[in-house]
Amino acid sequence: MNKYKKTLQQLERASFHRSAVLVIEGLLIGLLAGLTAVAYRYCLTYAEEGLSFILHTIQGNPWKISLWFLALAAMGIIVARIVKWEHMSSGSGIPQVSGEVKGYLDPVWWRVVVAKFTGGTLCILGGLSLGREGPSIQLGAMAAKGYSRMRNYNKTKEIGLLSCGAGAGLAAAFNAPLAGILFVLEEIHHTFDRTMLVAGMVATVTADYISKIFFSQSAIFSFRTSTLPLRYYWLLAICGVLLGLAGAGYNRIMLNGQALFHRFKNIPKEIQIAIPFLMAGILGLTIPEVLAGGHRMIVLLEEGRPTLITLVILLTVKFVFSTISFGSGAPGGIFFPLLILGAYVGAIFGVLAMKVFPLSDDLLPQFIVLGMAGLFAGIVRAPITGIVLITEMTGNMHRMLDIAVVSIFAYIMANIVGSKPIYTSLLDNILHQQKELNIEKGAEKVLVTYVIPFDSEICNKKICQIVWQKNTLVASIERDGHTITPKGDTVILPGDQLMVLIGRQYYAVDNAAYEKLIYGEE
Repeated sequence: MNKYKKTLQQLERASFHRSAVLVIEGLLIGLLAGLTAVAYRYCLTYAEEGLSFILHTIQGNPWKISLWFLALAAMGIIVARIVKWEHMSSGSGIPQVSGEVKGYLDPVWWRVVVAKFTGGTLCILGGLSLGREGPSIQLGAMAAKGYSRMRNYNKTKEIGLLSCGAGAGLAAAFNAPLAGILFVLEEIHHTFDRTMLVAGMVATVTADYISKIFFSQSAIFSFRTSTLPLRYYWLLAICGVLLGLAGAGYNRIMLNGQALFHRFKNIPKEIQIAIPFLMAGILGLTIPEVLAGGHRMIVLLEEGRPTLITLVILLTVKFVFSTISFGSGAPGGIFFPLLILGAYVGAIFGVLAMKVFPLSDDLLPQFIVLGMAGLFAGIVRAPITGIVLITEMTGNMHRMLDIAVVSIFAYIMANIVGSKPIYTSLLDNILHQQKELNIEKGAEKVLVTYVIPFDSEICNKKICQIVWQKNTLVASIERDGHTITPKGDTVILPGDQLMVLIGRQYYAVDNAAYEKLIYGEE
């Protein structure tokens, strides 16, 4: 009886934290994560401006070019040392956050912040084809983790704050608060927890406000799109299918590129990361548009009308360079580069469509935007986030139907060909190399919420009919705004929020088992 009373008290405290306190502190997390992401964004902006200045200065001067290549090699070595010092700073950062929320990872927050700031800035100064958005998500989460550790919060509270910080980081990077919280719910949590939705919105809106103070209120992309005639809407289905296939191909090649670098373990990390730096030096003298995140490529689409062959060449070079940059393990994400690739795939499709059908040239920006959304859905497999993200980034709500159609077809096609979401695959790769966490026995319990979908295996079953992990306790069920004390004959219905206490020591394994049981996830 005392044990049950203690469990109820723990549940009461956790519920209070997950509602009132978490929402209030969402404001503070949004502030911390927003300022961290803004600072990182400033570092990368100045690094990219420095890169442009250097490339302009060394043109036509062999001695300066030689010195620049030596500097690039040195930056590659420094970045490699940073990654070896804190290996959780390698790559995007999104899989690392997802792994921590699931209980598999537990990096030292301040080391990740230091390593990501320095390594990411050097990568952009060197011209590597990497984005700021994945790192911004990780930095936002680490800022929240730092706050949690300083306040000595329990693991349940910390996971909630991590999620809020991650969403705030994306919101500050893209000026997209709705996409920030949707990305956390759809990609990281894979469930729409109402408590997390409210708390996360407070954090993402706050971070977005902070970002707009420093970077203005204008949308990231300024494409002026026209309306596609309804009689040509079938083109959207074709476009979506092609983008879904392109997304599946992107995932396969990107993962193979990463595996290729891992295969050569005998080659020092310093040499592996120096390769894309030296490659960036060559491209900087020949095709500088493909360097860094790809802002120059977007400007080219916005201000000019490149030929079809130019679009194909830039797309191909950008894709290959992105694969090498990310595969090397350098700190930086694939988020923004994949949007650039999607824009060019959409532009190529639009040019071909306008050659075959009597479509206005003003529709090209529309196909560019559709390409971004479709490739995002095919690669990340978070279509709702993609629809909202592209809408917020372009500031155009009128094209949401077109974006939704393309995203849905791209998502379905990627599913049909059996392509796993990129960040899920990247997390699997990290866990394959990760040593098991050493968690003390008798550690605190973690309160996890599972929202039951209508097609779940446990739906319409009694609690006594379900095989539960032995180190867990079904603590409460939230149904239609009411709290139900679970009993053996309590039937689980669609839409129920199942609150389960899991021992910290068993959290990663048991949570994975429940996600597979409830959502059918492998």
